[in-house]
Amino acid sequence: MSESGRAASRTAVLVCQGRAAVNGRAARGQFADPVAVELLRVAERTPVDEVRANTPPKGWQERTLCESVRACAEVVVPRTVGIDRALRDRVTGQLVILGAGLDTRAWRLPVLAQTDVWEVDHPASQQDKRARLAEAARVLRGPDEGNLLAAELPVIARSVRFTPVDFAVGDLGAALDAAGHDPSAPTTWLWEGVVPYLTRDEVHATVAALAARTVPGSALVVNYQAPSARAAAGRLLTRVLGSSVTSGEPWRSLWRPERMAALLAEYGLRVVSDDNLLVLAHTLGNPARGRTSLQSGRVAVAESH
Repeated sequence: MSESGRAASRTAVLVCQGRAAVNGRAARGQFADPVAVELLRVAERTPVDEVRANTPPKGWQERTLCESVRACAEVVVPRTVGIDRALRDRVTGQLVILGAGLDTRAWRLPVLAQTDVWEVDHPASQQDKRARLAEAARVLRGPDEGNLLAAELPVIARSVRFTPVDFAVGDLGAALDAAGHDPSAPTTWLWEGVVPYLTRDEVHATVAALAARTVPGSALVVNYQAPSARAAAGRLLTRVLGSSVTSGEPWRSLWRPERMAALLAEYGLRVVSDDNLLVLAHTLGNPARGRTSLQSGRVAVAESH
């Protein structure tokens, strides 16, 4: 729990577990995240190991967690591949990750070697991530190699700049100014797994803030959820039953593609692609059991001219 009283995001942990569960198992040659498991604590690795071994536990709660990780893994593979492709095609000297959670791109994408990365997230989630990075470094380097509390996993990106912001009340522009972001240089913006948890007003405010720091040659890669009656019913049921590890983090806004395109166009960003995750999964040859979540999840790319 942070000083603000808010706990770090459980969704971020689940997504990290999902990536760890399928590392080396799905979309080989296109998806890999060997860093994800390093950010998980011992108890969080248990359901990951169960998914990888296909040995679901017998207890109801344990099995629910295992299945949550399995379902998440199905979603994160096409989502990650789609986003990584977009980033590789739009490398700039600046990458800002909004709501970074336990993102690992600065630690695993060689294409970012000449890019400064700003990880923007709620202070509680960012504090948790930095603690996990230090813990992972301590395990990798051994207990007798100097001051490991300040050590972190080796970074591939040119730099990583942690930028704490509460999207509901904070000033994104001021935070990025303080962290050294240059609004006059092209920036690639990544907004993954955050939009559904914000109100429409918060989404508008965030787009306005990033657009004010966006110049020609910049791009936005945004993951969002489109309305789906079946997906909504499923999330409501898990909340009522209390069977979801992320039940305390409800969705607050869903967007149809045309509404998202109109919003971004209002701020000078033209959508050049917008795919649902089921289409992306099919391009990878992945079996898709959770078709509802894949159909409603989308990755859009918008460019500034």
